[in-house]
Amino acid sequence: MRPTLLLTALLAAAGTFAAPAAPAADAAPDDRILQPMDVFRLEWADAPQLSPDGRYVVYERNRFDVMKDRKRTSLWLVDAEGRVQRPLTDGETDAGDTAWSPDGRRLAYVARTEGKAQIFVRWMDSGATAPITHLTESPHDLRWSPDGKWIAFTMRVPAEETPLAKLPAAPKGAQWAEPAKLIDRVIYRIDGGGYVDPGYTHVFVVAADGGAARQVTQGKHDFRGAPAWTRDGKALIVSANLDERWEYEPLESDLYRVDVDSGALTRLTDRKGPDRSPVLSPDGTRVAYLGFDDHGHPYQPSHLYVLDLKTGKRSALTENVDLDLEDPAWDGNRGLYVHYDDHGVTKVGWVGAGGGKVEVVTDDFGGTAMGRPYGGGAMSAAAGKVAYTRGTAYRPADVAVVARGGKPRVLTDLNANLLDHKRLGKVEAIDVKSSADGRNVQAWIVTPPDFDPAKKYPLLLEIHGGPFANYGPRFAPETQLYAAHGYVVVYANPRGSTSYGSEFANLIENAYPSRDYDDLMSVVDAVIARGAIDTGNLFVTGGSGGGVLTAWIVGHTDRFRAAVVAKPVINWYSFVLTSDFYTLFSRYWFPGVPWENAEHYLKRSPISYVGNVKTPTMLITGDADHRTPSSEAEQFYQALKLRQVDTAMLRIPGASHEINTRPSNMLDQVLYTIGWFEKHRAGS
Repeated sequence: MRPTLLLTALLAAAGTFAAPAAPAADAAPDDRILQPMDVFRLEWADAPQLSPDGRYVVYERNRFDVMKDRKRTSLWLVDAEGRVQRPLTDGETDAGDTAWSPDGRRLAYVARTEGKAQIFVRWMDSGATAPITHLTESPHDLRWSPDGKWIAFTMRVPAEETPLAKLPAAPKGAQWAEPAKLIDRVIYRIDGGGYVDPGYTHVFVVAADGGAARQVTQGKHDFRGAPAWTRDGKALIVSANLDERWEYEPLESDLYRVDVDSGALTRLTDRKGPDRSPVLSPDGTRVAYLGFDDHGHPYQPSHLYVLDLKTGKRSALTENVDLDLEDPAWDGNRGLYVHYDDHGVTKVGWVGAGGGKVEVVTDDFGGTAMGRPYGGGAMSAAAGKVAYTRGTAYRPADVAVVARGGKPRVLTDLNANLLDHKRLGKVEAIDVKSSADGRNVQAWIVTPPDFDPAKKYPLLLEIHGGPFANYGPRFAPETQLYAAHGYVVVYANPRGSTSYGSEFANLIENAYPSRDYDDLMSVVDAVIARGAIDTGNLFVTGGSGGGVLTAWIVGHTDRFRAAVVAKPVINWYSFVLTSDFYTLFSRYWFPGVPWENAEHYLKRSPISYVGNVKTPTMLITGDADHRTPSSEAEQFYQALKLRQVDTAMLRIPGASHEINTRPSNMLDQVLYTIGWFEKHRAGS
């Protein structure tokens, strides 16, 4: 059953839907309020690339294909005044990973043709476009050489390994089983990618006018992220972990200079911790990059550094700034633009080349999450300006341009014809003192359209995942759909959330879940104290880390009428030994491996408190989830069944941990959650 019919069926089974400001189950939908199928009508921008002269922006224009049930991406060009925009690719061929040539006359990008991803080049004066590669694997991270003659990129290279066993060939016409898969790599499956074939990511170069691509780096190691050309075009600066035990060091990496002709490597940085995202200064004398000294904490923010390529001297530009910086981009030789989260808001900042504080350039960055109100977005810089994705609480990402000290100019309005004609839930920020220790906890309330403070509404607490992540005043189809169905939605950033500094985030080090539970209950109490809440109808849900906390909540209180636990960790012991990133979780999230710290793992596991649960609880899991495998949800489901607590489990076929990758799966999660809550709602 598809989502368009799903909610009506669930609500009909549950009884009349009596939420204020929401239609009866059999009533015609109110087109002035956001409807589930409106998700397929949303569009959003991503990956804006500013031309070298600052006159144009190429960006990825995204939508959900209602017939194919997936995201589609095309490239569009808009001038920096926002007066004219036009498509560069058709809407049927997915394209992205764009890069302007140094003179701005050509544009390189990746697009799929005949099922394979290839690098294309477009000549901007004529519009002529041609593929310049014929690759068997997908290219990423395109970067032009300074003279415009070459393009560097990264690509996975399948490993050539001697088979452990030589099997006899099947007779002609025989129907044998699929061949067995021998696994001996540390990381052998990735959420969203499944079981990965053995291979390594390497750096390649190809002539900008086409021809054979040539592999520059070698070895049984991965080279991660976009390379940076040196000014003479003879070398690339890359990030990699070349240690023998690199697979057991998930955060470690250093910068290397690799000679394009010979492949010879020269190490540029050497410390315990990651060094990544290299970008060369326009004068070619310095390389800026991100990293941190690894002290083993579960949350460690990335700082901005500059390395003098002649002297080898390293300078920390933001050593005293407790912000997690991303995507450095040079502003001439004067300084660098970055973006970062600060108290639930994502900002573009500027840092002088000599270091110091981060100067706020604009605070409306984001809009690409397209699910729940997480951060996200992209930017680029050229000619003293920044092109970036601009999001608000009521709009997904558009393209905007801003200069330091100036006001943003918004170049697109992709959803005006849809959202200008919808009454969305109002988003309001509140601050709450935690009952645990009086710390401030930031939260947001989304009220239903046509909210009447004289009436009583059910409350829905929605908890973010991570746990090292943050929510904020950002457009989110999921929370807006909950509000459209008559719920007052509240979401918060309890301790452990990012954007409030390292100390706040690491309060949950070896203590998660714990007093973050108190933070969330304090937020619920504060919203109730404001009035207009039906205290007999409180509901709670969350995904991933939010699923952990939801399962923890129902094991510690009976105040909620029903709960929905999505893609959770239920047993930390089993999770650490079945998750795809087990090398990271076992090393940074716990005091040691589970068999040596079993009591600690179990004390923090929701399964240990399942004997207390009385709240009707539904589980949601993706069948292809390798981050929090389905076996986690199954443990809670079966334990609740043994205890005869009202429970159900929604399994989404083919879905990874990122359930909302396919829009119909996003609606599965939202509408089944509403159906479960309506089934258990007092007065239904």
